[in-house]
Amino acid sequence: MPLSMLMARTPTHGLKYRCFMAACIMMGAGCLSLAGEQQGTPKDPVLPGEYRIGAGDVLQIVVWKEPDASLPGAVVRVDGKITVPLIGEVSVVGLTPTELKEFLAEKFSHYINNPVVTVDAREIRSRMVYMVGNVKKEGPIPLIRPMTVLQAIDEAGGLGEFARKKKIYVLRKTDGKQVKLPFDYNAVIKGQHLEQNIALLPDDTIVVP
Repeated sequence: MPLSMLMARTPTHGLKYRCFMAACIMMGAGCLSLAGEQQGTPKDPVLPGEYRIGAGDVLQIVVWKEPDASLPGAVVRVDGKITVPLIGEVSVVGLTPTELKEFLAEKFSHYINNPVVTVDAREIRSRMVYMVGNVKKEGPIPLIRPMTVLQAIDEAGGLGEFARKKKIYVLRKTDGKQVKLPFDYNAVIKGQHLEQNIALLPDDTIVVP
C-alpha cells in the first residue's frame, strides 16, 4: 500500500505523529541488526526485491500465436520443475520470470520461428508470511516485495479492537530453531524501538494476542 494512503487512513494527531508513522515504515527494513542481537541470533538478510519463482507458484506461459505451446496455469512442482510443451521438463525454481522467458524462447526457437514468449506469475504461493490472532483478517499474506511487521499488519486490515498491542511478536525459524521477536505496536508508531519493525522473511508468523 502506498505510504500516502496508509497515512491518510491513520488518525490525525498532528504533524509530529505523521512524521513518526513515515519513519516507522521507511526505516523498518534497515533495522534488523539490533533485534537479532536481542534474541541471540545472527543478522537476518533483507528480502530481495526481485521476485524469484518457487515451488507451488502458478505460472502463465504464453507463446504468441502458438496456443499449443502455451500454458495457462503451470504449477511449479515440489521438485522445482514444470512440464512445457515441445521442451519437456524445465527446472524453474530460483529463476526470475524474465530469466525463464529468455530460456524458453531459446528452447522454443528450435521448433518455432522467432518465438515471442511471456511469463507471468498468476499466483505466488512459495513466499508467504502468516498473520494469526487479533487482527481484522487472519491468514497468509503473499511476500512479493520487502515488507515490515507494520506493513503486514496493515495488509491484514489492522489490529482488532482487543489486541494486546505491546505483546505482538514474530515467530521465525533460524538455524533450525524457532525464535520469538517482540514487536511493541504502540512504541513503533510513536517512533520508538524502530528496530522491532523488522523486514519479514518467508514463513514468518506474526502473532497478535
